[in-house]
Parts: sequence; structure tokens; C-alpha cells
Amino acid sequence: MTRVAVLYGGMSAEREVSLSTGRQVITALREAGYEVTPVEVKDDLAAVIRALDPRPDAVFNALHGRFGEDGAIQSVLDWLAIPYTHSGVRASALAMDKVAAKAVFAAAGLPVPRGQVVDIAALEHNDPMPLPYVIKPINEGSSVGVEIMREGGNRRAAIAASWTFGASALVEEFIPGRELTVAVMGEKALAVTEITAANGDFYDYEAKYADGGSRHVIPAPVHPEIYTRAMDVALRAHRALGCRGASRCDFRYDDTKGEPGRLVLLELNTQPGLTPTSLLPEQAAHLGMSFPQLCAWMVENAACRA
Repeated sequence: MTRVAVLYGGMSAEREVSLSTGRQVITALREAGYEVTPVEVKDDLAAVIRALDPRPDAVFNALHGRFGEDGAIQSVLDWLAIPYTHSGVRASALAMDKVAAKAVFAAAGLPVPRGQVVDIAALEHNDPMPLPYVIKPINEGSSVGVEIMREGGNRRAAIAASWTFGASALVEEFIPGRELTVAVMGEKALAVTEITAANGDFYDYEAKYADGGSRHVIPAPVHPEIYTRAMDVALRAHRALGCRGASRCDFRYDDTKGEPGRLVLLELNTQPGLTPTSLLPEQAAHLGMSFPQLCAWMVENAACRA
């Protein structure tokens, strides 16, 4: 029997998401026949290493955000020569850094939004680009810290004053239209899902993880040309960063002037959520793969530098 340690929890702003993902994965892997050791990660790396002794056959990395999704824990597992799920150090670090990932995508000829990195202190005094625009932390996931600045808004100074995500922020054009996402497993793009947030605004943290926070339509009811292009761009982005295992790309699709419209790649998530409201399991199920089968596939495709 394959022995799998599931790392979940962590220290990032996405800890609660990771705890939810981890609980789901633990149950699914046991159902699939694996011997599972849950390892709730806090701020003691030595404790995590001790929990991996005796060495498992594989680690299921159910961490999200900093230290779990940015190459940090991947480096440790590479050092210990323990195979782990999802992407390796380089791809994880690149994807977590929105500026670096965007540069890779642009170099690969993929459609990315116009934008720039700004000093957060300067944001208090001037709009760095025409309204509307989006303000994003450079190294966070799950829409943590994302703000949309619109015409008539007066929150810019307050956002700058309360910013807790470093000295800089990524500012990008706001793209109207619809939210789409595509998951990739290995060398296959699965499907296109359209996401409608219940708040009527954008797919923020609450919309992602609250029951009833969003509505998912799969397959997305979009122009066939856009459906095919989204699948292609997701797979090309996965390859451009050097991802392995599963990933998920998020898009904005501007169809406000009719279809086919403009498709823009926002970011790639190297460790898609596996919570009860997550998108990757939905797309896998759409293709006939159960949640235990999905988790088992990830374990069987675990790898490390060694």
C-alpha cells in the first residue's frame, strides 16, 4: 500500500482554504486505498520534517499561498528526495509571482492584460492608469487583497494606507465581460467553465469559497472559437511555466461588443483548490473522473528533483 503524507494548513492568508482542501484530500485518498498520514503545517518547519519520518512514498501538497505554493516547501521535499504532487520549485515560484509569470506568458505569445508594477505609496496620490483598473498583490492567491478601482471611487488612498502586501502592487487594466477558467492535467486541458459571482462583482475570496458564492457553468456557453482558444492558451501557459500535475488558468473574456471577443489570461494556479466549491474537481467530474480518482492521479504523478 502506498503511504502518502498530506501537508495542509500552512501560514499563508489561504490557511483556511488549505485546511478545507486537506480534509477533502485525506478522505478521498483513504477511500482510494492509500495509507494516509495527515500533517497539519504551522510555522515550525522542523516539526514538518519530523512528521515525514519515516519517509512516505509520496507527499500530497495541499498547501496554498506563501511557503506552500511558491517553491518553498517544494525545495524542502526535493532536498529530502520525497516525491510530491503538483509543480516543482521553478514553476511554483514563477506562478506565485504574478509579474514574473506575466513576463513568461507574454514571451510565449499568450494574451495578457496591460499593466505595471507601482509603488504602493505613490498610489495614494495618483491613478497609475486610466480607470477602471485592478490592484493586485504580487505574491498572493485566491484573490486575496485584490481591489477594483472604478470611475467615481474614492478608496485609492485608503487602500494604499492599509496595504499589507509589500511595498509594491501590480496594477492592470480592468477587463469587462465574463470570468472563465480552464484546468490542465498533465498534457490535457479539461474544459472551460464560466463563473458568475453571486455578489455580481468579481470572483473574489468570498465568491470562491463560500457556499453559494458563485455559479459555475460547464461547458461554458461561449463562442466555439473562444472555447478552443481558452483550452489552447491554458495548456500553453502550463507548458511555458514548466508545470507538472494539475494547474488551472483564469481568464477574462470581453464579449461586451459581441462574440467572438477578447480573451485575456490573468494567471495560472499551480495548486488549484480541492474544496467542496472548487473548479478542478468539477471539470474532472465533467469528464467522468471522481474526486478519489483525481487525488489518486495526482499521487501517481508525484515527482521530485531526485
